[in-house]
Amino acid sequence: MDPLQTAHSGPRKKRPRQTGASTASMPQDVKFRDLVLFILEKKMGTTRRTFLMELARRKGFRVENEFSDSVTHIVAENNSGADVLEWLQVQKIKASSQLEVLDVSWLIECMRAGKPVEMTGKHQLVARSNYSASPNPGPQTTPPLTVPKISQYACQRRTTLNNCNHIFTDAFEILAENYEFRENEGCAVTFMRAASVLKSLPFTIITMRDTEGIPCLGDKVKCIIEEIIEDGESSEVKAVLNDERYKSFKLFTSVFGVGLKTSEKWFRMGFRTLSKIRSDKSLTFTRMQRAGFHYYEDLVSCVTRAEAEAVGVLVKEAVWAFLPDAFVTMTGGFRRGKKIGHDVDFLITSPGSTEEEEQQLLHKVMNLWEKKGLLLYCDLVESTFEKLKLPSRKVDALDHFQKCFLILKLPHHRVVDSEKSSQQEEKTWKAIRVDLVMCPYERRAFALLGWTGSRQFERDLRRYATHERRMMLDNHGLWDKTKRIFLKAESEEEIFAHLGLDYIEPWERNA
Repeated sequence: MDPLQTAHSGPRKKRPRQTGASTASMPQDVKFRDLVLFILEKKMGTTRRTFLMELARRKGFRVENEFSDSVTHIVAENNSGADVLEWLQVQKIKASSQLEVLDVSWLIECMRAGKPVEMTGKHQLVARSNYSASPNPGPQTTPPLTVPKISQYACQRRTTLNNCNHIFTDAFEILAENYEFRENEGCAVTFMRAASVLKSLPFTIITMRDTEGIPCLGDKVKCIIEEIIEDGESSEVKAVLNDERYKSFKLFTSVFGVGLKTSEKWFRMGFRTLSKIRSDKSLTFTRMQRAGFHYYEDLVSCVTRAEAEAVGVLVKEAVWAFLPDAFVTMTGGFRRGKKIGHDVDFLITSPGSTEEEEQQLLHKVMNLWEKKGLLLYCDLVESTFEKLKLPSRKVDALDHFQKCFLILKLPHHRVVDSEKSSQQEEKTWKAIRVDLVMCPYERRAFALLGWTGSRQFERDLRRYATHERRMMLDNHGLWDKTKRIFLKAESEEEIFAHLGLDYIEPWERNA
């Protein structure tokens, strides 16, 4: 086994080689048209070859499934130059004098750099000028990747939406979700942190050597990474995706208003489909669940940025009708730059309003939308915020501001470039999940930071405040335990400064 793929002591059981694996790939944009690569399967295996081919294509390299006259570079692993030349002879391929025969270390360096790197003697298995000459003496060792120190805290990492390790992070998020369904918080957090740190990396994990020095990657996490590198998938993730309990909980919790307790109850009762649940006369549903079922098809479909912007216009029109000086800010994933989401969150605050005006605003907005026929569902939770109460010690604590969880009717004609607006169909609107939060003006920076997310970013920000700065942070404020005072902030930048952190832009908080 390649020593670069060994993550732990002791031999790992070799999985049976998969046969008949397809090497075809979806077309990718080719950036480097002068290079045509062929990756040799010999001593590498089908799954690892496919894995490297897909990575190289995503980086803009042209990779051929079969060897042809157009190939300019052969890439091999665990082969000497003589091994490659022997393979060419067996295949009855006459090698061009211009053909480069390279160790896989060159390709790995190219993918790390995001472009072709210079070929040196350590990469070349055969001297190109003379194929009859003695080849270089065997495969080269892939140099270790020099990784700058990476913090264990997401609030000290810049994480954009350009995730180049999604094959691993997708797997970890499935495992984390499964543990959340089983209410095993410890294991869920382990995989959420692992996914978070890999999302922040500017390079793709290709060998186990690449994981050295990266925090939050315990033995169990590394075993899964190693298995994905070698086999292209995780057997544990595959088992979860086929698990009846996971599939049922995933389906049940997709209904607005259904949580883990209800999912557990339905699963134990033997339900596996929503149609059976909806048709069972013995079950009773909350008002929220009834709305969730009634508008299910709309609510499970993704909300586009254009739809979110259209909802934003509706919210601002309604809010400004009563408080013209109010600030209305879209938060959540859309503020972090996402193009799609499942709901739209807005933070509302007003510098010139009285406490009574703040308290009445959401009620007035709901009444207005109800008169216009736009309000499909509303659950308004009154504020229990206390100015002198210390921030919560819990990293996942909800805030106590007045908020409204609602389903809004969004007419298609309000959406810019809406495809559905041009279609001739009876339904001319879409049900959209919207959350509105009303906070006092002096707490707006803390509320904006908390409601922007991501969830893991906020968890780590609060952990950092507690463990590294002896402070307590939540959506209401920042308490300095040493000075025993609340620290004021007019902006998110000031909160980061109080914590001694470099400011992280919203689009860099996708942890």
